[in-house]
Amino acid sequence: MIDGALEASKRGMRALWISFAALTVTALAQAVLVGVTGSVALLGDTLHNFADALTAVPLAIAFVLGRRAASRRFTYGLGRTEDLAGLVVVLVIAASAGLAAWEAVDRLAHPRPVTNLGWLAVAGVVGFAGNELVARYRIKVGRQIGSAALVADGLHARTDGFTSLAVLLSAGGIAAGWSWADPVVGLAITLAIVSVLWGAAREVFGRLLDGVDPELVHLTEQVAAETPGVGAVQTVRLRWVGHALHAELDIAVDAQLNVVEAHDIAHETEHRLLHAVPRLSHANIHTNPLGPQGQLAHRRTSHHHE
Repeated sequence: MIDGALEASKRGMRALWISFAALTVTALAQAVLVGVTGSVALLGDTLHNFADALTAVPLAIAFVLGRRAASRRFTYGLGRTEDLAGLVVVLVIAASAGLAAWEAVDRLAHPRPVTNLGWLAVAGVVGFAGNELVARYRIKVGRQIGSAALVADGLHARTDGFTSLAVLLSAGGIAAGWSWADPVVGLAITLAIVSVLWGAAREVFGRLLDGVDPELVHLTEQVAAETPGVGAVQTVRLRWVGHALHAELDIAVDAQLNVVEAHDIAHETEHRLLHAVPRLSHANIHTNPLGPQGQLAHRRTSHHHE
């Protein structure tokens, strides 16, 4: 499983740098066209694309740190740095939304002409194409390696693509003689960025609070319960550490079994879980005697959990 985690990190790094290069080229092309057209809507979209490209940096750092082995100080390793990188991504998205809103409001207060509408339309198409390609790649790799941060970043890029298409509305509005169309579309793009910010924040804070898909909990319970020798599944806890899933289970076995037999059942349960639960890297399984004996043993510590 260690080799699998390393390979997942390598694939994640490759996806990050390829998408970083694609978004940087897209944003640079749009920046040139901002100078040509003077469009604040395009400026907002360009700033967001630059910000999206830069989110690859904290994620890459997290992937590198996540490869480090566990130590006496960090006994679970440094996989949770991916969640901290997610916080940085959220802050970058928030900053791009604030800057885009400022520019749009300033343009409403101090109108300036927008020229070369044909190039403005081209810029919108370029932004959509670049973001959609990056989105498909990030989402595909993120789902394959179990990285919620990478999937969220891919969905973020996909939304950015549609905000790029909004630049076409700006070009159309100005062509129709509506001078206010450009800053208004800029504000609309800002609202789209805020919508992405909300979704990304939910994803990141869900991971920080050890949120998991309830279907994974159900699958873990089902696989453990179907393991020969398991009389009952009493407790299941799952948490993400980076893009690897860790499990803790309490299972009940026949009270007449010896330590070796109970130990074998625990390992067989773990073996089945590793094959059945996606992205599971480790399962810590505690065995309890089935029936009254197990309840009596737990009375010694039950007052500590009240």
